[in-house]
Amino acid sequence: MSRTPAPTDTSAPTPTTVPWPSAVPTDSPPTDTTAPPAQPRADTGTGAGTGPEPDADTADSPPGVDTVAGAGSSARSAPPADTADSPPGADAVAGAESSAPSAAPAEAGAQPVPGGAPAASVARTSGSGPGGVWEELVTSALLGTDRRTPPGGERGPGAAAALLDAAAAETVRRRAGLRPARAAGRPGAAPEDPRPPLPEAAARRLTMLLTDRPGTAGGGRRGSAPDLMELLPQWLATANARGFAAPPQTLPALLDAARGRTDLRPAVLKFAGPRALWLARLNPDWRFALRATPSGVTAPPGSGAAERARRLWAEGLFAERVALLATLRARDAVGARELLASTWATERAEDRLMFLDSLRTGLEAADEPFLEQALADRSRNVRATAAELLSALPRSALAARMAARAATCVSLDRTRTPPAIVVEAPHECDAGMERDGVVAKPPSGRGERSWWFGQLAEAAPLATWPARFAGRTAEEIVALPVSDGWQGELHAAWCRAAVRQRDGVWARALLGAPTAPDAGGPGAVSLAERAKLLGTLGAAERAEWVAGFIATHGLSEAFQLLGMCGVPWATPLGRAVVDALNIARDAGSYPWSFSGVMGLAERCLDPSEAGRLDALLAIPDEPEDASPGAGGYWAEAFQRLVTTLRLRAAMAEELRVGS
Repeated sequence: MSRTPAPTDTSAPTPTTVPWPSAVPTDSPPTDTTAPPAQPRADTGTGAGTGPEPDADTADSPPGVDTVAGAGSSARSAPPADTADSPPGADAVAGAESSAPSAAPAEAGAQPVPGGAPAASVARTSGSGPGGVWEELVTSALLGTDRRTPPGGERGPGAAAALLDAAAAETVRRRAGLRPARAAGRPGAAPEDPRPPLPEAAARRLTMLLTDRPGTAGGGRRGSAPDLMELLPQWLATANARGFAAPPQTLPALLDAARGRTDLRPAVLKFAGPRALWLARLNPDWRFALRATPSGVTAPPGSGAAERARRLWAEGLFAERVALLATLRARDAVGARELLASTWATERAEDRLMFLDSLRTGLEAADEPFLEQALADRSRNVRATAAELLSALPRSALAARMAARAATCVSLDRTRTPPAIVVEAPHECDAGMERDGVVAKPPSGRGERSWWFGQLAEAAPLATWPARFAGRTAEEIVALPVSDGWQGELHAAWCRAAVRQRDGVWARALLGAPTAPDAGGPGAVSLAERAKLLGTLGAAERAEWVAGFIATHGLSEAFQLLGMCGVPWATPLGRAVVDALNIARDAGSYPWSFSGVMGLAERCLDPSEAGRLDALLAIPDEPEDASPGAGGYWAEAFQRLVTTLRLRAAMAEELRVGS
């Protein structure tokens, strides 16, 4: 039976029909949601013809009611639309979505909108393209119905309700608007992971770490609960050291965590194994895993490996090529260098800079010819990086040239008592200096001559100076006075040279004794420079120096230095930190000043130290000049520290089982 549309109110304006918005993919099977056009029905009376009878709701609808096409069963079963694609402010009308599933299904006809224009009529008016209707509704919700009339609606007390109903109807249409797509083949099976499975208790712990959503207590305080997400890097490092495989059900959460935190990516990808790459090929959000570990690079050398690497180098994305070069550099330095040289002349300047930076790993004397050629590069940044790498090779030709230049600027004045170092900075930056990486133009506020001198001194091999100063040792040279205020500039250049050349002898001389009065600053060597110098020392020596520094100067200046120490902290260092915190607590010091050190202690203190902290859990008596509420904060912070240490001990024990 043909159908006749319901009568309409000719006095009301006729809404303009607009195209339906773009389909939002759902998990429902593809369905054709396009409503067929209404066919006229012959007025032959009830029961005439052989077609279906008109829907009762449609027949009884008030004038002007339209139907919501496509709001059938697929709309009720479809998951919520991805709000990431919604325009800003979409949550202003998000509350209307809860009524969407109750919207009239196709077989029930249309429902009238209370207090205003019909829902579907409002939803299908205004807007000139896909998404236009929804954007108009969001705009009305943000500005208010008094300032912006909802599309197809009228001003008045019912405008707000009409807006929400229109949003509900539009939501149903967006959810139901799935369009058919070309059929694709099923992905191949995920590769097997030969590593042993994670112990059951450790698997539960991993799930807990991945689902933690840390919050803060009232007033911005962290409370006494551990921050589980901050323990995830340690957990991953231990699991990787034990050689366990990730549970398959945790792979999506692991990849999501690595997507949000780049510092987690190496550990996550190692733990997740080959199945993570299999999943990354199916989800664009996880493509970073493919860039970090390009296909075919991690495979052991064998037949076809070299050809795959050459193909990826020629055809891969930039990030894939950087990862490839870094991987090959660690395994085959000669092959990586030859691969880079094969396309060096055709690379962009910014790409050449990134590729050149990868040579820092495993830098060796065999790299010198390639780096010498890079000194003639047309990019200033590439020339500067090549010069920096060559200066890290003390036997390179560039290092010898820089040593000769620096030696002419520094001399020992033996007429003084005691002898003093005299500095005569260069008066010009010639073409040879620029070719060797010296930047001619200084930064704002820096003098030209001191800028040039600093670059020469830091690029010269440190072995230059004992010969220049009559065989004196590094400690004796550093102890010499420097005339005319050049000490800070000269010592800073030596610090950079010691870090670049990984020279522990000069690093110890420049660090000095941790108990020295000037070790806490200000001094010839800043705390930032001392932190970098610590990186050239062994873990035990580093921890011993920082422990002595804290015992003498306290924690206020030790945060940078603590970050250079290995985890877990050595026993002397850990006890020095706890003792300093206890002293600050008893003195009624401002507690929030030590929150950074306390956070480091939670992650770095040896878990065996938890028993020594039980005496610090009580709220101390507050001195008269103490910060208000400091005692309660300290007790809460120590409680969190103890709880975290015991949790770390339990995590380590769970991963030890079955290994």
